[in-house]
Amino acid sequence: MSKSIFPEPIRNLPEADIPLKGVKAYLSQADDHQIIFMEFVEDVDLPEHEHESQWGIVLEGKIELVIDGEKRTYEKGDRYFIPKGVKHSGKIFAGYADITYFAQKDRYGCKKNT
Repeated sequence: MSKSIFPEPIRNLPEADIPLKGVKAYLSQADDHQIIFMEFVEDVDLPEHEHESQWGIVLEGKIELVIDGEKRTYEKGDRYFIPKGVKHSGKIFAGYADITYFAQKDRYGCKKNT
């Protein structure tokens, strides 16, 4: 991945194990939630799924989300919220970066060092 938008203290966090191509993500873990700092170098289609509530702010690029049947595009500076248990899907475009809060302590694990 080329130059990260995230500063060194974020890049020094554990890398999140997110099963999507072209993503680099850093995990800030708490007792009852996670904050993920994500960057994408490839377009990614997100299949429909649901989980605990999620809030995000777009730092770069754009994402199309279908939340409970409503499609919207979010770009730099936009915020989105997905309530607990609401089905959603979407498309993430190369160059996208965000900070995402998950109201779930185990949404993602840490990548194992290989």
